[in-house]
Amino acid sequence: MIHSGLNKEIQKGWQAELELGFATNQHKTLLVKRQHKGPLTVQRPFYPEGGVCHVYILHPPGGIVAGDNLSILINAAECSHALLTTPAAGKFYRSTGKLAMQSVSIKIAKDAALEWLPQETIIYEGANLKSVVKVELETGGRFIGWEILSLGRPASGEGFTSGLADMSWQIFCDKRPLFLERLQIDAKAFSARWGLQGFPACGTFFASPATAETLASIQSLIADSPGRGVTRIDDMLVCRAVDDRSDRLRSFFEQVWTLVRPDTVLIKACAPRIWAT
Repeated sequence: MIHSGLNKEIQKGWQAELELGFATNQHKTLLVKRQHKGPLTVQRPFYPEGGVCHVYILHPPGGIVAGDNLSILINAAECSHALLTTPAAGKFYRSTGKLAMQSVSIKIAKDAALEWLPQETIIYEGANLKSVVKVELETGGRFIGWEILSLGRPASGEGFTSGLADMSWQIFCDKRPLFLERLQIDAKAFSARWGLQGFPACGTFFASPATAETLASIQSLIADSPGRGVTRIDDMLVCRAVDDRSDRLRSFFEQVWTLVRPDTVLIKACAPRIWAT
């Protein structure tokens, strides 16, 4: 028998919050604040590359459904360096009409570095969702982030003929906007020539700051490959890609990350162990 309080929570959706704070202690970044409410938490930190703190964000239900509202707050204090990822792909399931929401707020202090590198997000046909990622940098703050979307389930013959994915990225430095984008993907945008042209996987990669030399390296990596593009807005690099397969798109972004990381966060690439499982 389901407890009445739990049954009520299931009906209205999970309301989950996670707040993380990072700070340095003798050249090692520590997870100094970890507060959570609802089914959203983290594993213990890992240190595969010395002082950089690797953290895996966990959402035990395994997917986000209609009515769910997930909120993640991350603060990186001065001179800290953290890398955040997930142990598996995220999922937005088919909606009964209600909106599923996820918001991520990242604040990066002077001389701090934060890498936001979740595994891909699978958006099921018929999903109705809104996602907002807001990054606030102080002068001297460093950021690498990506968003990888897999629309429908191509391996099962499912496309994206219904539903709406409302995706927003907002990146600021000292309250000055560096990048503001709102992407709305519905059946028309998914199939149109001006949209995704039917490609089920799409993604965007960000790095700030990034030099012209790094831009040139990624342009060489892309060469004449279709469905790939990169530009540099002031000192922020933006790379985009579409593909038939999300695993291939993520592999491309990992190559971009390997080229970008020494430039942007001043350390060579060290992939989280969970990516290899």
